[in-house]
Amino acid sequence: MFTNKPEREVASINGSSMADIAFLLLIFFLVTTTINVDTGIGVVLPPPASDDTPEVLERNMMNILVNAKGEISMDDKLVELSEVNPILIEFIDNHGIDPNLSVSPEKAIINLKTQRKTPYKIYIDMLDEVMASYIELRNKAALENYGREFHDLKPGTPQSQHIVDMYPKRVAITGVEE
Repeated sequence: MFTNKPEREVASINGSSMADIAFLLLIFFLVTTTINVDTGIGVVLPPPASDDTPEVLERNMMNILVNAKGEISMDDKLVELSEVNPILIEFIDNHGIDPNLSVSPEKAIINLKTQRKTPYKIYIDMLDEVMASYIELRNKAALENYGREFHDLKPGTPQSQHIVDMYPKRVAITGVEE
């Protein structure tokens, strides 16, 4: 009654083409994937100093130090980040009125110094404050002269160049020893 059934072969999947499929998938993903590259901060380094570099009056230089603790010092006075913009605007836009501030916006230089262990976020926030000061001054000048904000003026036009000449960005970025 009981008959022995012949044993069946175990089912198996042929894996010889798996390597080909994996290779094709790898190529597909390499070709179709885009890699975002962080470009960093677009800062143009100044040309090397030459022998005919003019002397800079001390009053035309605003020295800003961001130390390793993230503290901000402007001309040896500790300030908060929120105080930087108004101080810079007053310094740059002095027009020779206050003898302790810059002679004119064209001669004002912002010297931003950092230490090696300065927190990166504070450094970037400080750069943003410096650039925001120039944007605010340029917008004010563009409104007074042309009735529009600076970013509304077409780049390269005589109007935008006039505003840039009135408020040139003169920012020096240096590192100091701790």
